Amino acid sequence: MALRRRISYQWQLFIPLVGTLWIAFIALACWQFYADRQSRKAQISEQLSLINSRVIAAYEENTDVIPFLTFVCKYYRENPLYDLLRITVYEDGHPIKIFGEPIALSDSEMAMEEGLTRNLYGIDMTEENLDEDRIFFYRASQSKDGRLAVYTVLPFDNDVMTALAPSLKFLWIFGIIAVAMTVLSFFSTRYFGRNIRILRNVAESAASDNNFIPKQDYPHDELGDISRQIIHMYNERLEAMQRERQEHIVAMHAIEEKARSKRELTNNINHELRTPIGVIKGYIDTILENPDMDESSRTHFLKKAQEHVNRLVNLIADVSAITRLEEGGELISTEELDYHDIVYTIANDIKESGVLGKMEFRFDVSLDCKVKGNYNLLSGMLINLAKNSGSYSKGTYCELVLVKEDEKFYYFEFRDDGVGVGEEFLPHVFERFFRIDAGRSRKAGGTGLGLPIVQNTVKAHGGTISVFNRETGGLCFAFTLPKYKAHKRS
Repeated sequence: MALRRRISYQWQLFIPLVGTLWIAFIALACWQFYADRQSRKAQISEQLSLINSRVIAAYEENTDVIPFLTFVCKYYRENPLYDLLRITVYEDGHPIKIFGEPIALSDSEMAMEEGLTRNLYGIDMTEENLDEDRIFFYRASQSKDGRLAVYTVLPFDNDVMTALAPSLKFLWIFGIIAVAMTVLSFFSTRYFGRNIRILRNVAESAASDNNFIPKQDYPHDELGDISRQIIHMYNERLEAMQRERQEHIVAMHAIEEKARSKRELTNNINHELRTPIGVIKGYIDTILENPDMDESSRTHFLKKAQEHVNRLVNLIADVSAITRLEEGGELISTEELDYHDIVYTIANDIKESGVLGKMEFRFDVSLDCKVKGNYNLLSGMLINLAKNSGSYSKGTYCELVLVKEDEKFYYFEFRDDGVGVGEEFLPHVFERFFRIDAGRSRKAGGTGLGLPIVQNTVKAHGGTISVFNRETGGLCFAFTLPKYKAHKRS
């Protein structure tokens, strides 16, 4: 099959090419033969014209034309081509000298002065003198006074035919060139056919095997360069398609993951809303169904309903915050912030609000700590971390410490001395609505979104965050925030 295909490719190129070359050679040979034949006819006609012009010139110089004609006839007839030359000279319509058979031309032929004639006849017009089956070159000339007329003819015999035939040397040259071009075409088409066969194999393999990577050894010439460029383009296209498929898979996975997260968030929100709404409804229904309820009980129920309303408000605020961070975190506005001032302000707010209870909040942040961030988001992040420690750590203090810095980031740790978290729960700490003790967490008033908001805040600022249990006890959140760098003026 491969041999048949190889031969097929070669002959598909070879036959049209050689056919075209041979047609061109034959056309050129025919044209050359025709041009050579016309040139030789012109030479014969020129010789006949030369004879006539010399006879006319001798007459006009008052020279006896008879000796001159005798010399001319003898000179030309020694050449086999002109051995049947005929010359007839008329003076005042009467022949004065005839070499060979007499010549008489028609009026139209005399008017044309030269050319070919077939109906050449003699003076006596007898049957045996008619030359109806022969062709002649003829030349007719007259003197200026019109008295002398010279007719010269040459029969179109075998000698003339031979003289007009193409040269064997010419035919040999054309033949050698044609054969040489045929051989050259054969090897050229075999050479081109090899590259075509390789490209065809590549195309077939690429069509049948999606993982095919073409690797071929091409000749070091222009055709080889073109072949390598085609293969290079194919490889680039294949790699681009593979990257596109991979990116599509990643994009689809991200879309599916985002849809799953939204569904999970929606389900969790529904679950989280159901309890406080049910409690609020129960308290309000109890109050409305018991109009004679004493004032202290009514106040107690209303305060409980208020607590759950506040929890709903906090939950809705946290849901709005985390949704905004997840869907447009890269669009948050940032500016130069003095992080020491932010932490100092939050420390005072925590102390005055009593959110930590008996726990102490402390910090160690340098005065020149300039971060690039959003004030409200960074403030809310610290408050969420503090609330988380106050609600679940059972420790005596929590603190924020700047542990190191590099050219781009500050590295912080927010830690406490509490009970920490079980190692099996650490991977789930930043999941939305995740609670180790759901009942206790709800009693503490948490929404289950504080730590996810913290994580998304850090990511929105271009930083990273992780959580681990301290060896000395307690939980530690390690995160980074980007440094603020003023643009240098050029």
